[in-house]
Amino acid sequence: MDETIFVRSLEDQLCFEVYKASNGFSRMYGRALKPFGLTFPQYLVLLALWDEDHVFIKNISDRIGMSIGTMNPILNRLATQGWIEKVTSDIDKRAVVVTLTEKSQNEKKAISKAILNEIINCDMTDINNDAFLNGLKALNREFDHLEEDSE
Repeated sequence: MDETIFVRSLEDQLCFEVYKASNGFSRMYGRALKPFGLTFPQYLVLLALWDEDHVFIKNISDRIGMSIGTMNPILNRLATQGWIEKVTSDIDKRAVVVTLTEKSQNEKKAISKAILNEIINCDMTDINNDAFLNGLKALNREFDHLEEDSE
């Protein structure tokens, strides 16, 4: 291991750049989602549901990587705003199934367009998106393995 990482300035730390990029993505998506009354975490829930609708809260929680305690207030706000419906499962009365509403189906294209406009405005054309995404996925897999090993 290259121990010089411990003497680098803040601006030369990978963790700091990832932190700043994460905040930047949150702000960018926040601008795009504001007209729809959505937050970035709410959008992540909708993305998961657009992939697979009519699922248990636990499925969404596991997929996004949020605890159910964090997820419940997000889902409650989405339900109150008419984006989703929450119904007790017929199979397991302790479980809740989340389903997209007509509103969320109808607004998907408009939301996607608003996000695309923000991405275009950020001019990320010089970034190799596939390579960057693959690098982040590899990094997250390593973090997941560390979590599993520590349990």
